[in-house]
Amino acid sequence: MAKRLLLSGNEAIAQAALDCGVHLGTGYPGTPSSEILEHFAAIGGKAQWAPNEKVALEVGIGAAFGQARVMTTMKHVGLNVAADPLFTIAYSGTPGGLVIISADDPGMASSQNEQDNRRYAIAAGVPLLEPSDSQEAYDFTIKALELSEKYSLPVILRVTTRICHYKCVVKRTEKNMPSIPQYERNIKQNVMIPAYARIAHRKMRAKLKDIAEFNESSEFIQEENNGSELGIITSGISYQHSRDAAPEASILKLGLTHPMPLQRINDFANKVKKCVVIEEGDPIVHEFCLANSIEVEGKDEMYRFGELNVNRVRRILNNDLSEEAKPPVGKPPQLCPGCPHRKNFETLRDLSCIVTGDIGCYTLGVLPPFEAMDTCVCMGASIGTGLGMRHVLPEDQARKVVSVIGDSTFLHTGINGIVEMVYNRPETGHVVLILDNSTTAMTGLQEHPGTGRKLDHSPAPKIVVEDMIKAMGVDNVDVCDPLVDYDNFLSTLKKRLNSNDLSVMIVRRPCILAAVKIKKYEETNA
Repeated sequence: MAKRLLLSGNEAIAQAALDCGVHLGTGYPGTPSSEILEHFAAIGGKAQWAPNEKVALEVGIGAAFGQARVMTTMKHVGLNVAADPLFTIAYSGTPGGLVIISADDPGMASSQNEQDNRRYAIAAGVPLLEPSDSQEAYDFTIKALELSEKYSLPVILRVTTRICHYKCVVKRTEKNMPSIPQYERNIKQNVMIPAYARIAHRKMRAKLKDIAEFNESSEFIQEENNGSELGIITSGISYQHSRDAAPEASILKLGLTHPMPLQRINDFANKVKKCVVIEEGDPIVHEFCLANSIEVEGKDEMYRFGELNVNRVRRILNNDLSEEAKPPVGKPPQLCPGCPHRKNFETLRDLSCIVTGDIGCYTLGVLPPFEAMDTCVCMGASIGTGLGMRHVLPEDQARKVVSVIGDSTFLHTGINGIVEMVYNRPETGHVVLILDNSTTAMTGLQEHPGTGRKLDHSPAPKIVVEDMIKAMGVDNVDVCDPLVDYDNFLSTLKKRLNSNDLSVMIVRRPCILAAVKIKKYEETNA
């Protein structure tokens, strides 16, 4: 095998998973994490898209219960969806190695928030590793699985947009293959009823204490001593920026940032006259130091937002609180020319509808020239948000409320919204538009359960959305294409808005970027 490869962080994680014998990779696509499972599948790993991150993690947990090595991938907001199983599996643990990749997005390059998922490791009580480049993304993936197996705990590998996408040379290690999966029954460990969970919680906290002691002298700490004037405590991509911004500084780089090595941090801070914590996102390491009476400086609130870079690190070190130069104005995102969604938003705008939107490329319907979206909260929220408006608004406004959601997003977390709609029916009914472009477009044209193809584009059973919705008790289910018969689309939409019915309109036309690929897949699979 090639010993050295030029890899992005995402590719490095995938390569490490293959090299250490990960049996299964599960996840849901989301920038900046999408390429991990795609590359894992391309180089020979077994990978699959789940309907959402919660299901992906649950499948991963099941495989880890069978003593398999498992990788579950998602972007940072995906961990919100997977939080329910995360908090419980931290108690029970798994006999197989389970690494959860959280790809955080400081600066919100393609996200609705810039939450720092180191908070999840602290709250759930699981170890967290932060690589600082592609080589560490490779090494830490393998070490995360080994750590998980040693302590029977899931381990979060937190990467960020810059780590995911920039490339460097990666040196591969010799293959480290796990044992063959098998199941061994352990009811008290794996069934989290209160009586067993109370015991498991204490065990989990004891494990974290052991890991904290291990971390004091672990391979995850890198200390560079360059004198006693300035010391920097850092982790992840911030290490690279710090090294360039202050080559004269002594540096303590933390790789395992939960649980943190208290004594090691304290000893380092005491060696230098001025000690500054440089971290991207929330001041988590800084708060840990202050809580333990370690004298360190942190960054001002203004540097909490967006990505760090070399210049911003220099400003932090110099306590420069002057206004930062504004970044160059880029071209605003927009729906592609020829995108089938454009006609839908033109119509909703012209009808003065109140549109509760969702997450996907169709979210761009909020921008000019359409400006036809009134709310956007999170994946799958459009239906519930629209129902809330329908329940309370005056009738003349309620009848204008339309929920818009994509096909992949509908299968992700939109189905429960239809259940809610049928169960708690508004007096004016409701109208839902499912914009079905036959792909997961925003994150790179990935497959989903409604396309009839697996992650590698081979054939799979297809979820027929209209059949499912009809079976759920919705009054009207229409399938239409405004670009083929606009008059029918418009008249149907007006009719549904003026009735008290529950109506779902599936507006179906393949994404213009995916259409050629879809045709090729269908010809190949025929």
